[in-house]
Amino acid sequence: MQELKERSFAIEDPTARFALAEALIGCLSSPSAELRDGVAYEALQHWMRAGAFGPERLRMLEKRLRTMLDGRDRHGVARPFAALVLAEIARTDRVSPWMTAEERAAMVERAAAYLESVRDYRGFDRDVGWRHGVAHGADWLMQLALNPNIGKPELDRIIRAIAEQAVPRDAHAYVFGESERLARPLLFVAMRGLHEEAEWGAWFEDLRGRLGEPGLAYRDTAWLARRHDLWMLLSALHIEVSRSEGAAIAKLRPALLAALQALP
Repeated sequence: MQELKERSFAIEDPTARFALAEALIGCLSSPSAELRDGVAYEALQHWMRAGAFGPERLRMLEKRLRTMLDGRDRHGVARPFAALVLAEIARTDRVSPWMTAEERAAMVERAAAYLESVRDYRGFDRDVGWRHGVAHGADWLMQLALNPNIGKPELDRIIRAIAEQAVPRDAHAYVFGESERLARPLLFVAMRGLHEEAEWGAWFEDLRGRLGEPGLAYRDTAWLARRHDLWMLLSALHIEVSRSEGAAIAKLRPALLAALQALP
């Protein structure tokens, strides 16, 4: 595998390349970061970005990855890395469309449901490496949000899913950059220009409501964790929005500023 990596994953025979891709999907569940992240993921990403697989083979790989999402995850790495490779499959359709409208809508629902389902908030581990379930789910949604063939109903589903993990009900304080990764698909949804200022205002108001009872403010560790996560998301968005002069972002800016000002 390391020799293959040193050759930039060059395999001339398309059949042999696809057979190895299928085998490498199984390596996404390995506790070895060198094999999982450094070889399996890098190889699959490289081939997909090089256009090495046609639509039918991409559908076959997607099916394998969906099965991994629903399967047993002994080390807590299989589901996050399946989601990360599914983000690459979503990217292939964004760059050169091959999915049907129904397939795209189904993928949006799977990606949203995956992100909402994450309860393992481990990020980096010295022995196992990255898990990063929330961040990888956000990456998957980002590729979908960037796709011009995704419509407003699907974008609405994306931002509902992001809300679930932006301020998680489990009151986990993010420390591995999850908030920045969640902000990215939100920014790209806003750049599509399909949501009005009032819609963004309602979305941010719902997030603030997830903090909990006002009487818990600064008196409860769970409330403090939720406030930390909300502040991190709003701050990450504000940094990006402040750099943009686009008309679509102008619809997001007032609601974002109001959310920052209203944060306890």
